[in-house]
Amino acid sequence: MRAKLILENGAIFEGNAFGHIRETVGEVVFNTGMTGYQEVLTDPSYYGQIVTMTYPLVGNYGINLDDMESKSAKVKGFIVREKSDMPSNFRCEFELDTYLKKNRIIGLEGIDTRALTKMIRTEGTLRGIITVRELSDAQVEQNIKSYHNTTAVRHVTRDEREVYKPAGDVLKHIAVMDFGIKENIIGSFLKRGCKLTIYPAYTEPMEILEADPDAIFLSNGPGDPKDLGLIIENIKYLIDKKPLLGICLGHQLLALALGGDTEKLKFGHRGVNHPVKDLKTGKVLITSQNHGYVVKQENLPKEVEVTHINLNDQTVEGMKHKELPIYSIQFHPEACPGPYDAAPIFDEFIETI
Repeated sequence: MRAKLILENGAIFEGNAFGHIRETVGEVVFNTGMTGYQEVLTDPSYYGQIVTMTYPLVGNYGINLDDMESKSAKVKGFIVREKSDMPSNFRCEFELDTYLKKNRIIGLEGIDTRALTKMIRTEGTLRGIITVRELSDAQVEQNIKSYHNTTAVRHVTRDEREVYKPAGDVLKHIAVMDFGIKENIIGSFLKRGCKLTIYPAYTEPMEILEADPDAIFLSNGPGDPKDLGLIIENIKYLIDKKPLLGICLGHQLLALALGGDTEKLKFGHRGVNHPVKDLKTGKVLITSQNHGYVVKQENLPKEVEVTHINLNDQTVEGMKHKELPIYSIQFHPEACPGPYDAAPIFDEFIETI
């Protein structure tokens, strides 16, 4: 079935629809990973976004039930140059098309993904519609203007508290504020002997403190951190109560709670090969990233030092409080997809505790 991607700047890309055929509106972004499309589809940080894969063939190793980063697909739409209808992998359980149908996500294939990516890089992230209908200009404008992602965290956080225990002895107990945590972050802590008590995003801080955890972890998640005013206030209350750790959105929320500021990137960092420099060791890590906002270095309070920077654009990738046990990073040390260069960050988290 023929379908169109219509962007807010008026550009139109025509291709073929697959997956679940339904109209969708979202923020159109791109991911440069050559593999890992399954993890991208199920990463809660992509909630509200239409994701374009820059690698030209997607779906060639199929989908399996073991590599999910959450219980369902979280993207609003999925754009590829070409989807594979003949996946070949011993772990494959079903095709990409079938998975999108099951999760009611529309796909679009056959468009010039290189041209789309170059447009986003030039003009910045754009809102867009994938549709199989003929829409008037007024309908397009109305649909795009109605799109917002301000309540994204409420859609991806847990409904109730959950407890995860490691296979062996419990070495540390970490309370997790779930803004859209990935399964492999949970797994990375469990491998290191950490018991996790995972709380819904808007849990009152006193409830978390009553469990007397060794540290509080602020997870990754979708959207603009400045939309989460109540959560920022809760984090402010926790700042001098327990060690605080953060990844991605959690890192940004920590910066805001400490008195810093954040800003939106032109087109974001989404891929598995972003170079990040550890300013303490001088070592360069190749990292997995997925974010559209960053912490502004010039607005950080003097009590906070930058620990990591992005070598592509010099943006802040990590920070540490000079006096309090507070440590956070912008990239994803659990990778999945991506390299494991940054996996020791979890050990540094535990040392911070």
